Amino acid sequence: MYAARRYLMCPPAHFRVTYSINPWMDPGKPVDLRLAHAQWEDLRDRYRALGHTVEILDPVQGLPDMVYAANGATVVQGQVLGARFAHPERADEAAAHRAWYRAHGFGEVTEPVHINEGEGDFAVTGQWLLAGRGFRSSPLSHGEAQEFFGRPVIGLDLIDPRYYHLDTALCVLDPEREDVMYYPPAFSPGSRAVLARLFPQALLAEEQDAAALGLNAVSDGHHVLLPQAATGLLVPLRSRGYDPVPIDLTELLKGGGSVKCVTAELRT
Repeated sequence: MYAARRYLMCPPAHFRVTYSINPWMDPGKPVDLRLAHAQWEDLRDRYRALGHTVEILDPVQGLPDMVYAANGATVVQGQVLGARFAHPERADEAAAHRAWYRAHGFGEVTEPVHINEGEGDFAVTGQWLLAGRGFRSSPLSHGEAQEFFGRPVIGLDLIDPRYYHLDTALCVLDPEREDVMYYPPAFSPGSRAVLARLFPQALLAEEQDAAALGLNAVSDGHHVLLPQAATGLLVPLRSRGYDPVPIDLTELLKGGGSVKCVTAELRT
């Protein structure tokens, strides 16, 4: 059994790739906006068909990466730690996210002092907050998050620029069971050792599935919505009792994100 979740998504009305702030972005590759919107709608509709609630954040013209709603904040038990983006191209997204949370009944919404990119680099388990660093979020954001949420923060060093956010290299499958999947080579040797100690039964992804952004997935504890090209993860997930749901988000992959990047979880 799984509990219904509440998610926040932002339509790709202004999505395009005109600059490059991660290795996936190539301004020379055109974006089919109509297809991007259809793929985004399919993901939204899948969530709703599974019984989840999807709230909508209105897109802002001039902010093409706003579709990656997971980067705008981290929400734990109704507390909202906003984002502070590393690149100026995305800086104005942070205020739009904070305004949405304040307008929708979230009482404690904090603007951070240090750079963090929301659920891009923060992953919530039953006991911990896993926190990525190395390409975007500042290590100083880890202590700030620990003080704000009052839960232990586990810092993890990312070393491969293709996996510039934690959510491109690790997915929490079931927070209550502390079950995760991740791609070990994306992490430093010390961080791999920490992950092996914390999650000895984790599902370890192979290179071809990680390179398809297969770990940029969303799990409700039973269904795992993931990029359709990550076919090598399907059998291992089923063997653990999960129901993988392949999703085509190839247009949004051109901006460096997939299922998780476009999905913020509203943990109230």
